[in-house]
Amino acid sequence: MTSIPKPLPIGTEFFDQMIEKDYYYVDKTLLIKELLDKKALVSLFTRPRRFGKTLTQTMLKCFFEDTSISVESREKRVESEEKNKPLWAKDKRHLFNGLKIEQVGGGRYMEEQGQYPVVFLTLKGAKQDSWELSYTSLKKDIADEFKRHDYLLKNEQLLAEKELYERIMQCKGNDEDYNQSLKFLSKCLETHHNKKTIILIDEYDVPLENSWFRGFYDKMISFIRSFLESALKTNDSLEFAVLTGCLRISKESIFTGLNNLQIISILNKNYSEYFGFTPIEAESMLHYYDLDIRLEDFKSWYNGYLFGETQVYNPWSVINATSDIRDYTQAFLRPYWSNTSSNGIVRTLVDKADGKAKADLETLITGGSIQKIIHEDITYDEMENSIENIWNFLFFTGYLTKACESIEGEKIVLDLKIPNRELHYIFETKIQDWFKEKIRQKDFSKLYAAVINGEAETFEEELATVLETTISFYDSAENFYHGFLTGVLSGLDKYIVKSNRESGNGRGDIFMKYISTRGKAIVFEIKIAGTPQEMGKKCDEALAQIEEKKYEAEFIAEGYKDSLKYGVAFCGKNCKVKI
Repeated sequence: MTSIPKPLPIGTEFFDQMIEKDYYYVDKTLLIKELLDKKALVSLFTRPRRFGKTLTQTMLKCFFEDTSISVESREKRVESEEKNKPLWAKDKRHLFNGLKIEQVGGGRYMEEQGQYPVVFLTLKGAKQDSWELSYTSLKKDIADEFKRHDYLLKNEQLLAEKELYERIMQCKGNDEDYNQSLKFLSKCLETHHNKKTIILIDEYDVPLENSWFRGFYDKMISFIRSFLESALKTNDSLEFAVLTGCLRISKESIFTGLNNLQIISILNKNYSEYFGFTPIEAESMLHYYDLDIRLEDFKSWYNGYLFGETQVYNPWSVINATSDIRDYTQAFLRPYWSNTSSNGIVRTLVDKADGKAKADLETLITGGSIQKIIHEDITYDEMENSIENIWNFLFFTGYLTKACESIEGEKIVLDLKIPNRELHYIFETKIQDWFKEKIRQKDFSKLYAAVINGEAETFEEELATVLETTISFYDSAENFYHGFLTGVLSGLDKYIVKSNRESGNGRGDIFMKYISTRGKAIVFEIKIAGTPQEMGKKCDEALAQIEEKKYEAEFIAEGYKDSLKYGVAFCGKNCKVKI
């Protein structure tokens, strides 16, 4: 490249910042054309976290918002109170110079630019521990949007509304005031601008997800239902609305009776290219930064999603990875999205996993797919009704993707898989760690007593019970079982557990010894059997290896006089122990 490349927009969620500071921008402005052509009253887009929803919403705001009225008074407040924020009060038409929306339709779409009052609200900050704190946060967000339009207070046509407007703006309103606040604000805006209002709500389901995990879901769903219904269902001042979130919350629970509601989930073919990076867009970014050589790595790490029939890369991860390796092209790629998204839903799956769910997880981690019935309108309070519902959440929140799709009667049936190496990291590390944590919480006193006393049958029975509660990756089975047994034994008080320690004429699997030579020293050799019937033979081979390699030599040298030798064989969820 002959010129300095554009900076990468890491964490940049405001469209005007993106353009004015000349960040690298993947042009998604044709979404505006689609919205204008389809003319849905309310469009709800559901996409995983970090797939560009907020940037898209701020792009829509910059395009449609009329900033020509009372600009002077608003700029004064921006200058005095919000010096570090974008000067949203400036005309925004220049932001779209050269972009796709300007070039399409002979300019007729650009005639809509800057023509409407806009209400913009993001609910992503409502993540507090209690209903009271979350509700207070929501009221402040609503109040801030009223303050953004405080020029309305100077309109003589709105004198009768002034008291209510100020009450909401000062966070002194009652519950009904805030339930009706968006409808009220849009009516005031229509009166002032003589144009119906566009309402943009970003991350509408964050308060619902947070309240479900925190235990006040019923109160939150009651507020959100009233809040959105008044704004979107019975609002004559509404031009159109766009909502974004991760999940499609049941139409019956929030949008009851709303006409002309268009819900666009990751299953829809429409609008599929507007969130996330398509392969062409990802390849163009890598080419721009002279990183073509890493394209295959990027594919394996961050591609793999299927929105409708469109392949999609995770944009957050592509941008961060490009930033990290642009100065050192051979640097290792790593997970980014997994470190930013909430893993609460995955943890719920682990906590509730039965034998079938564990088998499904093993299938996914070893590269396979699982078939599940998908319900697009599931709600958070239904998550605990069935383990099958959790798979729905994992799909719609981006932890799994569609391998193929079929219809059985009225049911949507998907083959689900882990989309890429980045998500495989979560399943292979986070989930395994959580299963290990569950194991550590169990009472191992009977197992430990059996190990110390040389009771092989009891040791085997207790070990098999524990083994049934976890998951394993059979492509590296010996490593899994080695780590599994080491973890189980490491909780034994006053015993030191070491694994793969050089001793005698070879390397034994696990050694365990009392903190002084007054106690016992124990050696374990692990073998993997092809069938359960072979486990006894494998135990005999393990014991013979201990003798042949003289694994107890270290203990003898240290002065231990009492020792035990165990041969342990595994086959799937089965185990055999001999002494």
